[in-house]
Amino acid sequence: MSLEVGLELVRAMLRDNGAWCRLEVEGAFAVHVGWDQYLCIGSFRPCEEALARTRALGLFPERLDSSPYEMETDDTEVQRPGDDEFWAVLHRSVDACRAGLLEEMYVEGASRWHRLTRDTVDTVRTGLAPRARLAVWPGLSCDVDAVIGSLPAEGLVEGVWQDEDGRIHSAVADEEEFPELAARMSGAEAAALLSVYADERVPLFTAVMPDDDGVVRARWRTDPTPADRNWALLKSLRPGGTVTGTVTRIADFGVTFVDIGGLEAMINVPELSWRPVAHPSDIVSVGQEVDAEILDVDPVREHVALSLKALHEDPMLLLAGQIGRTVVGRVTKLVPFGVFVRVEESENGFEGLVHDSELADEHLETSRSGIRVGDPMPVRILDVDPVRRRIALSHRQAVPGS
Repeated sequence: MSLEVGLELVRAMLRDNGAWCRLEVEGAFAVHVGWDQYLCIGSFRPCEEALARTRALGLFPERLDSSPYEMETDDTEVQRPGDDEFWAVLHRSVDACRAGLLEEMYVEGASRWHRLTRDTVDTVRTGLAPRARLAVWPGLSCDVDAVIGSLPAEGLVEGVWQDEDGRIHSAVADEEEFPELAARMSGAEAAALLSVYADERVPLFTAVMPDDDGVVRARWRTDPTPADRNWALLKSLRPGGTVTGTVTRIADFGVTFVDIGGLEAMINVPELSWRPVAHPSDIVSVGQEVDAEILDVDPVREHVALSLKALHEDPMLLLAGQIGRTVVGRVTKLVPFGVFVRVEESENGFEGLVHDSELADEHLETSRSGIRVGDPMPVRILDVDPVRRRIALSHRQAVPGS
């Protein structure tokens, strides 16, 4: 920025209730103004002339080893970039009516508000300030009277409202100023009240706008929300990796949900076991800790697909080594084109198909006459296809003289 703009920003910071911001040329020069309105100027270059001019103005410069307002950053802290993925998530949230308001903080203490619809999200994005800090909130309510009626008995709140011309306004007020705030909001098209207390002021999710090359260079940080922490977890997951989690619930439609660090991942029924599963509760139970392989990560939908069976060898591969062997199994069901026979002793053992053409002659004469579910039947294993999960059997070839 130009020197004139920089000086105007410093003047704004020094005013009562002025905006707070930091001006820095990395490794060369910095201007910090703290909450107490002390001005800290730092440089790695000699500053004798600047010190002399400061004293000539009647001011008293004090040498410090470092700025008391130096920003401390934690490289492990969550910092979400306002990249294409972030805007895809925002689009999805707006379409689902979860999000409808964007707070743009372009300097500390100064912000702009933008109402979001599916038609305005992209337009809002193009007008944001470089390196702006973003917070996404639920939409404004059209029931303005109800919003005004929800003003607390005391405390601080921030009112946000849209006037009839489409402009967004905001104001912070305490109980003495509530009547004035209510009067200002009374003619609004839509409005909302937000807490100003840090532990209560939690947006849906946050981000910091990157530069044109996609790199986030803004030194300030947003306070991470649960959704931001989920995003950070999603970015750390890769298909093929493994996670440990706790089963939280088993849905009626059969999907098992697993907590993997604050984020719920899903295991579909076919991924619970290599063997047939009647219901997920036959394999897992709520509260159980499980290890699973990551199949897929969708950061936009915030979905993670897991597999329990992927961490275990497919037992059907062992059957592939028994092709040509004759075993005695139990008939499990009759179908128009043959019968199914369980070739393993366990209740969830693998089943194979004995096609009509592979039944013995005495059964074919009267359309599988005499065969009942539960009957033992000698069969020969003809083929095992682990990919298609199919086993071909023959009763005819297992019975001498057929």
